[in-house]
Amino acid sequence: MSDRLLRVNAYTTLDFVDARARGHDFEADAPGVVNVTAPREDPDHVDLQIELDDTGIDDLPAHADEVTLSPAQARTLAEALESAAARVEAAKGDADGE
Repeated sequence: MSDRLLRVNAYTTLDFVDARARGHDFEADAPGVVNVTAPREDPDHVDLQIELDDTGIDDLPAHADEVTLSPAQARTLAEALESAAARVEAAKGDADGE
């Protein structure tokens, strides 16, 4: 990804995902980065960060989206992800995951 806004390193949660940007007048697929982090000192929230490679998306300027979550919200999101992953695995007959 050129012109990257998020730092991507060995600690990045997911440094390559299939992603989609969607607007009222466009939809474009692009590789992306997803990261989950919390402040190093006195952590009081969780940050969920998402950035798509802007080189293939003409309708959207380079940007990263960030959601600040309380610990309870982060756990709710984690539970929803676990539940959705279990449904997908069950539908594929793959209870052990990848």
